[in-house]
Amino acid sequence: MKFGIHNPSWVYGADSAAAFESLKAKAQWAENHGFVWFSVMDHLIQIPGVGAPDEPFLEGWTALSALAAVTARIRLATLATSVGYRNPAHLAKIAAGVDLVSQGRLTLGIGAGYFETEYRQYGWEFPPRPATRIRQMEEAVRLILAMWTQARTTFHGRYFHVEDAILEPKPVQKPRPPVMIAGGGEQLTLRAVARLADACNVGGEPDMVKHKFEVLRRHCDAAGRDFATIEKTHNNSWLLARDAAAVAAKRARLSARGALRGFVGTVSEAIDLIGEYRDAGVDLLINSDYRNDRETHELMAAEVMPHFT
Repeated sequence: MKFGIHNPSWVYGADSAAAFESLKAKAQWAENHGFVWFSVMDHLIQIPGVGAPDEPFLEGWTALSALAAVTARIRLATLATSVGYRNPAHLAKIAAGVDLVSQGRLTLGIGAGYFETEYRQYGWEFPPRPATRIRQMEEAVRLILAMWTQARTTFHGRYFHVEDAILEPKPVQKPRPPVMIAGGGEQLTLRAVARLADACNVGGEPDMVKHKFEVLRRHCDAAGRDFATIEKTHNNSWLLARDAAAVAAKRARLSARGALRGFVGTVSEAIDLIGEYRDAGVDLLINSDYRNDRETHELMAAEVMPHFT
């Protein structure tokens, strides 16, 4: 099992000018302590439950491009880009540039999008039916893959069109960068993973994650796809301490800033639960950096990860 860090918030106190320096330090620390993945959200405003809507918030692909230039080994990704936020041909161009800057370390994380408030604020059309947005996402991935691999691309889909489009330079990774489709919808999203993606990202407790992977396996069988070729990832928030007293102290301190999410417990409890995720089939466990602390990452790197790597 491998481990990563997801950055879901750009809150760095009153000095918003320090936002990228803090992000850079976090990604570089992760790279030097055994984490193989560092992802950022692709939102323009903070999502509900993570922070205030008007807090300072960096644009995800801008931040990812900057991180590509100041890291050397860690895989970089969006978790996840909403299909409605960019023309997918333009997104293919942006992503190819990040892959070039990073020398082949990009994973394109993409999803159907859901945050209607953000769509409305920025003037994007929000299709109310999730099935429509999922079909848009699937068509966008098909277009992006074509743009990455063909000399010129002509594509006339239901939602997106390009005519004799050139994308140069191509991405560094061959035949092209991996694509992660985020979400656990059993009828459409996991079917799209089976058809098009190199990785999935699903949430829930271990039993739910195992069930989602079983659904994905059935979609792979129907599509003639080898289930083993898809990387299975899980993203959750982890808050760790060495003993129960330290856990209680952290819970009291951090819950004063708002409700805690995800796992809160000792190192030994985390090892047991992560073992359940491993047994459920998770290849990459991503720690969402949501109201946890530096000690959590340090304990994860020093005392949890050695049990699984």
